[in-house]
Amino acid sequence: MRVLVLSALLVFAVGVAHAAETPAQRAQRQAAAQKQLGDVRAQIKALSEEQRRLDSERDAAAGELRSVDGKVSTSQRALRETEAQIAVQEAELVRLQQRQLELESKLSRQREELARLVRSAYALGKHEQLKLLLEQGRMSDRARVLAYHRYFQNDRQQRIAGLTTELQSLAQVAEQVQARQQSLEVARGQQQAQLADLAAQKRERGKLVSSIEARYRDRSARINALGRDEKNTVALLERLRKLMAQMPKPVTPRAPTGRTPSARVPPTVGNANIPLGPMNLPLSGTVLAGYGGVMPDGHTSQGLLIAGTAGAEVRAVNAGRVAYADWLKGYGLLLILDHGNGWMTLYAFNDALLKNTGDSVRAGEPIATVGSSGGQGRPALYFELRRNGQPQDPRIWLKK
Repeated sequence: MRVLVLSALLVFAVGVAHAAETPAQRAQRQAAAQKQLGDVRAQIKALSEEQRRLDSERDAAAGELRSVDGKVSTSQRALRETEAQIAVQEAELVRLQQRQLELESKLSRQREELARLVRSAYALGKHEQLKLLLEQGRMSDRARVLAYHRYFQNDRQQRIAGLTTELQSLAQVAEQVQARQQSLEVARGQQQAQLADLAAQKRERGKLVSSIEARYRDRSARINALGRDEKNTVALLERLRKLMAQMPKPVTPRAPTGRTPSARVPPTVGNANIPLGPMNLPLSGTVLAGYGGVMPDGHTSQGLLIAGTAGAEVRAVNAGRVAYADWLKGYGLLLILDHGNGWMTLYAFNDALLKNTGDSVRAGEPIATVGSSGGQGRPALYFELRRNGQPQDPRIWLKK
């Protein structure tokens, strides 16, 4: 459409400029203008084809980036689960090892007691019968000694039985400890494999990001790439401007009469009684771009861009339900929370999404991990607050 408008303006300008010329001059200049116009149209067509090819390559790269970001998210989530399982197993292993130490200590005491009983029984068996023969007058005392002897014998047998039970328990605990250790080693092996796979995916994604950044290093082209659904590329417009400068200077037509359209007034936000109340930031870190500020890629921020460490937890600013949890072009791995009454919060550029669509979330609960998905150059969180689809300044609602 814009190409047709430009062409029409060119034809109109040429016609006005030729109105005062002789027929021969007009024919000559019209032929030259038509040739230049044909050249412009040919170059416009070439530029349009080049732009379509560039858009196709960018879409393909974005698709690959989405795939890699999805793999990273899956690995990150699985890794968190594995680490949680390892923590549980390590705690159980510590408990079993402590139990083993207790049983070994008890076993040592049982052995000492057993040795004492053996020595006592040996002494009774060796000396008491001789005393009974030499001191016949004290039979009642000797009877008591024999009774004590039988008591000690019974006690010894009970202790031996208890010791056997303890030994069996110790063997079972040892088997449990060994099983836990083997399970722990398997879990650690899985974790190491996941880490290696994650590192490889990070490198792969880094190459994709570098490739995209190389194509859109020019600030104007990158700004256009973000808004290509609303306007042509700035680079294309710049090149068209240079091509237009090669055309003969047209006579400036008189400006049409009438009122000048007033500038579009941005919609105002009404009485925003947010149901969330004062809220904390979803991530502690330096604010790289505030509301209305300039993002690293050049477009205006409609939220907050917060610097973070890769893998750090992103927390919900308040309770809500997950309305969206997936990859979205321009946002990378994105999670949207619906807080009711038209209020929503957006969390973008994540490396992993810890919640699924439809999940209920508590205030302060981890919902994602910081990353650089979507082709970002550094780990950061992009956070937006919206009411009925309109962006709001989150700083108004932050706790003082």
